[in-house]
Amino acid sequence: MGCFFSNRRKAEKESQPEAGEERPKQYSWDQREKVDPKDYMFSGLKDETVGRLPGQVAGQQFLIQDCENCNIYIFDHSATVTIDDCTNCVIFLGPVKGSVFFRNCRDCKCTLACQQFRVRDCRKLEVFLCCATQPIIESSTNIKFGCFQWYYPELAFQFKDAGLSIFNNTWSNIHDFTPVSGELNWSLLPEDAVVQDHVPLPTTEELKAVRVATEANRSIIPVSRGQRPKSSDESCLVVLFAGDYTIANARKLIDEMVGKGFFLVQTKEVSMKAEDAQRVFGEKAPDFLPLLNKGPVIALEFNGDGAVEGCQLIVNEIFNGTKVYSNGPYVPNLPAIYTQLLPLLAHKSEELKLQNGSLISPFRGVPVCAHPTPAGPPETPEHQPGPQHCPGSTPARSDRLAQL
Repeated sequence: MGCFFSNRRKAEKESQPEAGEERPKQYSWDQREKVDPKDYMFSGLKDETVGRLPGQVAGQQFLIQDCENCNIYIFDHSATVTIDDCTNCVIFLGPVKGSVFFRNCRDCKCTLACQQFRVRDCRKLEVFLCCATQPIIESSTNIKFGCFQWYYPELAFQFKDAGLSIFNNTWSNIHDFTPVSGELNWSLLPEDAVVQDHVPLPTTEELKAVRVATEANRSIIPVSRGQRPKSSDESCLVVLFAGDYTIANARKLIDEMVGKGFFLVQTKEVSMKAEDAQRVFGEKAPDFLPLLNKGPVIALEFNGDGAVEGCQLIVNEIFNGTKVYSNGPYVPNLPAIYTQLLPLLAHKSEELKLQNGSLISPFRGVPVCAHPTPAGPPETPEHQPGPQHCPGSTPARSDRLAQL
């Protein structure tokens, strides 16, 4: 006569491996949660508004294909995104660690941020872009570009998770693999273009829960003029060295300069080596090496009559305790700002190039250096930069900062 407990002991005994028998090995990938590709795909949709909320993609690859008259919003970071055979769609993509590839699409309007951007066999696209490397189009026509201009609370963290710097944006430095003589397959959107007129905010209750703003002064990416014609022959290069408040100071300086009527042409975050410092800072280079060793610098180019003097005045007014000098020793252990007059005419300046991820600048002149005390609160993850990347491409304009 048996009982329940005896049967249980028998089952446990049978489940135990015999002497010398090894249990199957368990690997880390065996413990991973299974991914359903359908959760990372929009396919064959028509006249729909769909999307993914923050945290729902979490760095996976995403595919959008065969969609028509749809509004698609991916409010999360992705590994790569491929968009095939879509017509008359509105598309927003949060930060993409790798590439965004459009193929055989037409009449689409998009806002997106990525490491690499490619378009092939497309026509009539409007793209508000943040791209760390040179955007590429191929066998495509009527492609229009503007600067990324978007904000929601989770976006800064997503840029960090995707490894993208908010200061590395070559949105207007387009390379056309298949140019046509006498024609231009791409152009820049008007500078006063309103983002919401092209990429409207979502209207479904689920997606409206994401608190989106598209004003330029709230954009997580500094809105730059890129390759649009400059309004003045005078430009100012500002280099902010790594420190506790570097990004906060850069943003504050941008706001103040733009508020004074100057234009932000471009921004860059880049690591500098000793030889690069020698080219940029000349005889002052040894003084700056301790600062360069702390991390990447943030470079800003402003344009407008009186840009150099205006920048110096703003630095003196905003950064309390600032010490300005032209031929003295630097103040250690503080972030520093370096301003310098750029060449007056583009054809007189040399080509800026990048070697091994470091800036090489031919700019010359009498530098005015400032070492501000911290001007703002400690940096939050919203303003943390990502790692640097180098596409190995040559700048299209001689007065541009080196392209990453």
